Amino acid sequence: MSATDTIKKTVTENDVVLYMKGTPTFPQCGFSSTVVQIFDYLGVDYASVNVLENPDIRQGIKDYNNWPTIPQIFVKGEFIGGCDIAREMFESGELRTFLSDKGIKTAAA
Repeated sequence: MSATDTIKKTVTENDVVLYMKGTPTFPQCGFSSTVVQIFDYLGVDYASVNVLENPDIRQGIKDYNNWPTIPQIFVKGEFIGGCDIAREMFESGELRTFLSDKGIKTAAA
């Protein structure tokens, strides 16, 4: 299976996917760590993919969206953005509303 096929399968089979450097318990970059903290705070159930484990996925995710940086967030198969977008949406309260509108459960506000 190609990197593109693997990515497409992952983002369609999981409601929320975080492509990141490292793992949620041991993020390998500050931006990935920030997104993990936001998701943990919101109580979001999400799948994560450590791009450091597979160079084809690491490059493939950048090509998939034509987005040059990691982390990358997908909700219901839709690319949302990276750390800056997630942080802005979180700080404005828009992220919780967006997730709720998509049918994603979050912890009580």
